Order: sequence, then structure tokens, then C-alpha cells
Amino acid sequence: MNKKSEIESIKERNKRVELDKAWETSIFRRTTIAIMTYLLVVLFLWNINVENYWLNAVVPTLGFVLSTLSLPFLKNWWIKNK
Repeated sequence: MNKKSEIESIKERNKRVELDKAWETSIFRRTTIAIMTYLLVVLFLWNINVENYWLNAVVPTLGFVLSTLSLPFLKNWWIKNK
């Protein structure tokens, strides 16, 4: 493998890694998973006859959304104290 093809290979890999990272942090991905989570929990709660299942399904969905936040102020504090 020559230098030029190695460089091209590295560039292609970097592009894939950047797109993967962009997908993992995208609002579209988080919103889609949150909607799917909400609907799945609604179905489950309805199936087991929970009252107010539409409202009760909000709790695990919010838990998921909160778990996806990066919390930059905590991250900065952690890095500073590490």
C-alpha cells in the first residue's frame, strides 16, 4: 500500500468516525428514541391496565432524555478535578 492510498484510507475512516459521532449526539436520534420509548411504554402500561398510562409513560421517557444530556458544567468540573 502506498502513502497516498494510506492517507485516503485514513481520511475515509475519519469521515466514518465523524459521521458515527454526529449520529450518536444528534437531536434527531435522541428524539426518535424518546418517541419510540414513550410509545412502547404506553403500550406496556395500557396492556397491564395502568390508569393514566399516557401520563405515566412520560417518566421513563424523561429518564432517557436526561440520560442523554452531556451536562457540560459537571463534565468540566470532573475534568478539572481528575
